[in-house]
Amino acid sequence: MQQYETVFILTPVLSDEQMKETVAKFKKVLTDNEAEILNEEIWGLKKMAYPIDNKSTGFYNLFEFKAESEIVNKLEVAFRRDEKVLRFLTVKLDKFAVEYAEKRRKKYAGKAETKAENVESENKEEA
Repeated sequence: MQQYETVFILTPVLSDEQMKETVAKFKKVLTDNEAEILNEEIWGLKKMAYPIDNKSTGFYNLFEFKAESEIVNKLEVAFRRDEKVLRFLTVKLDKFAVEYAEKRRKKYAGKAETKAENVESENKEEA
């Protein structure tokens, strides 16, 4: 099994719920084909460097997963068939990229924990 990372951009006209459903659909493509999802990040609505289909923003998402190469092909076919996807890019990670991804995951997890702690402390102060 190889380790891959895919970033895809969804059209900005989707509601939050539609965006989450679409992300879940692609996640299901991976899990149904026995891929191991290591990390999932929703970067949110961001401005793009150049307009695509007259849209200047899009919902950015990242999946990091371990899978066989055939599964990557299935995922990319699913991306191509869905009109909600503006762009996607999947890369195979080498050993240095895997190390960097692990560090980034730890850093991202730390920020998420800190954010959750801050929300809890704010809720306690309000009560």
